[in-house]
Amino acid sequence: MEIALLALGLVLIVEGLAWALAPSIIEQLLEALRALPMDQRRLLGLTALAVGIFCVWVAKTLGA
Repeated sequence: MEIALLALGLVLIVEGLAWALAPSIIEQLLEALRALPMDQRRLLGLTALAVGIFCVWVAKTLGA
């Protein structure tokens, strides 16, 4: 349970930093995402999921 809480906290830190430091860039990114077809957004999400799983696997392999 504490690992899930840690992961959620880290995601919120990264998201919060992005919104605090560059809100206009985030708005531009959201507009660009809205312009993509649904299939491309889904593929982007699946790619992000795969990269995230890979990062967790590497971290676990290295002893985290």
